[in-house]
Amino acid sequence: MSISGPDKDTTRRIELRGALIERIGGYMTAHALGVVADLGVADLIKDGVRSSDELAAETGAHEPSLRRVLRLLASVGVTTEPEPARFRLTEVGAQLRSDSPDSLRAFTRVFCSPMWFTAWQGLGQAVATGEVAFSQAKGSDFYTSLTADTEFSALFHEAMGEESRIAAGRIAAGYDFSHATKVVDLGGGDGTLLAAVLTTHPHLSGTVFDSPSGVADAPAVLGKAGVADRCEVQPGDFFQDIPGDGDLYIIKSVFQDWNDEDALALLRSCRTVIPESATLLIVGTVLPETPSADQSIAYFTDVNMMVMAGGRERTESEFRTMLSETGFTVRSVRFGAAGPLSMIQATPSAAR
Repeated sequence: MSISGPDKDTTRRIELRGALIERIGGYMTAHALGVVADLGVADLIKDGVRSSDELAAETGAHEPSLRRVLRLLASVGVTTEPEPARFRLTEVGAQLRSDSPDSLRAFTRVFCSPMWFTAWQGLGQAVATGEVAFSQAKGSDFYTSLTADTEFSALFHEAMGEESRIAAGRIAAGYDFSHATKVVDLGGGDGTLLAAVLTTHPHLSGTVFDSPSGVADAPAVLGKAGVADRCEVQPGDFFQDIPGDGDLYIIKSVFQDWNDEDALALLRSCRTVIPESATLLIVGTVLPETPSADQSIAYFTDVNMMVMAGGRERTESEFRTMLSETGFTVRSVRFGAAGPLSMIQATPSAAR
């Protein structure tokens, strides 16, 4: 008597079951990534192969436990284990190195931190009530908490600089700056974006505008890029005192932080001070009108902003509506013009 294998229906059911369980376990991978990033394991492995004994000794970790975490990360393509208990970084894992030009170590530490996980535990309440999960968990909004925690604030702004690095190069190379003379980067953080723009276009000068904690590292970033003599660093509140002397205003990855009321208030603040001849360039995620599997990161970001700050990502039609309501006319929308980010070019409308 021969023994037959599982039928196609059973095989498919097993595959589907595994696919869902893998997604259920995503938070476990995130915890493992956070631990490895905090310990600086990738910096110790570098381009070589290191044993879990060596890594544990250098990080003060418990070797058997660290080895099991590194094996978990090997199963999802972050490390490999070419020999028993010896580990190498993959190209994905190399982004955890702090010396990588594409480093996401700070980004990983922020998004896999206890602060993030605590807020996300309130997702169910947020869905049930519409309340901001972070505020409910911490008793204050995210930005107030960030200002109060100087160490985490520095890490957060470093993470935002990492996130901006590749997009900054795309923006600098992919947008026509020939008609601009002064660029104002609203919410520009540590100046990563403006440094790339000014480096690529020597005829420009600029201003990095953000909260005092947001621009704290900007002088160093701009100085390292060799553009500090063409750039002003200005702390402030972009709901109240936006600089009015630019002819191109860039707002990158900012609108996602705010609910519709605040996003409209920000646009009105811009419209009040932006010269009639100036251009507003919004760089950020533009959601498709219906979900797409290749846009999953955008939907992660959307729900993350709901949890952390009450913000949201928006579709093209939603951006067009907001801009029209606040006195702007959309001139173009370029999807994916800055990596996963899109560019919306708008100008002040002739009549308000």
